[in-house]
Amino acid sequence: MILAGDIGGTKTNLAVFADGQRLGSAIAEEKFASTEHATLDEIVKEFVTRNGLRPDAACFGVAGPVKDGRCVATNLPWVVDSEVLSHELGGVKTWLINDLEANAYGIAVLEPRELVVLNPGAADARGNAAIIAAGTGLGEAGLYWDGRDHIPFACEGGHADFSPRTPVEVELLGWLRGRFEHVSWERVVSGPGLVNVYQFLRDVKHLEEPDWLRAELGTGDPGAVISQAAEAGRSPLCAQALDLFVGLYGAEAGNLALKLMATGGVYVGGGIAPKNLQWIDRGAFLAAFLAKGRMRGLLEAIPVRIILSDRTALLGAARCAALRST
Repeated sequence: MILAGDIGGTKTNLAVFADGQRLGSAIAEEKFASTEHATLDEIVKEFVTRNGLRPDAACFGVAGPVKDGRCVATNLPWVVDSEVLSHELGGVKTWLINDLEANAYGIAVLEPRELVVLNPGAADARGNAAIIAAGTGLGEAGLYWDGRDHIPFACEGGHADFSPRTPVEVELLGWLRGRFEHVSWERVVSGPGLVNVYQFLRDVKHLEEPDWLRAELGTGDPGAVISQAAEAGRSPLCAQALDLFVGLYGAEAGNLALKLMATGGVYVGGGIAPKNLQWIDRGAFLAAFLAKGRMRGLLEAIPVRIILSDRTALLGAARCAALRST
């Protein structure tokens, strides 16, 4: 019996699976609002107690850098420690991995219907792979190809320096440098990143923000409001913000593909891409992904797929525990 967790800045998903090799329906599964709890330990204790669970092993994917089984979460005021969690669970073996590493483990158990092909790539594509996921933050990870299997590994590439490609993006960088000590890719490719892009277009490029939009932004999730208004054709400002955002997303996905030599494929995860499939499919994402000069031919041969399942990291954490337990 394996306890798995997907811990993000917005929500924490926990589940228990009876068989880590065949990840079908969970015995128990719940979602928690991360910010409503002081620690992950508190959530785990509540979950296992309420459901009367005694797992044999556990693995948690956490949004943040993990070192020696410990993680200071990037977008939460939490310190997560595998030894503390193990103690809470009665001493069972407990692993802590980065959330995108968990997503990478989960790719192997996805069904074809849970993937949308954005670029088919070469028919014989093989080699390293990569995953990039924009949500509350921007996560990235790699999958090393050893000739037989893909071995996931974590990285913190989302916090690397943002590099603009166009005059507008140069202006965007200058504006962001006035607001943040360090301007990373996460500052432009994430839920809050979309809001930053929107505010730049409103305040620097002076695109109109109507009263109804200002009111909706003040009462709802700003990133969701912007994308929904763009999709519905209600706001030219939101449409331009989403256009710029999608191009930035594709550009960084291409950067990651080059850095990892991800000839086996690039996977786009996170919550934003599946909700904006039509916008991404309009071409700005793939155009920016391919626009790498002399490396364009290499990138054209790389398959690019969007992950639709929001349980990929959860399943991946369970799979990781199962593999490490054998």
